[in-house]
Amino acid sequence: MDQATIRSDIQRVLAETLGVDQSAITPDADSASIEGWDSVNHLNIVLALETTFGVSFEPEEIEAMASVAGVERVVAAKLGAI
Repeated sequence: MDQATIRSDIQRVLAETLGVDQSAITPDADSASIEGWDSVNHLNIVLALETTFGVSFEPEEIEAMASVAGVERVVAAKLGAI
């Protein structure tokens, strides 16, 4: 899976889970800048990403996913895309 596909899938998952427009999911967006990205929705994001990409995340990886860029880094590393 290439980086563009990973990014697109992550944007879709985040937008659907957080109930925001996909245009709000920019690389510099994070849990502080997107309304509704709270601790409960963070877990919902993690579960949705695990289902979408067929992976499981470790606690330290989940912690590193507090921004869109962080999510992309963790998912790409997990999939061996970086």
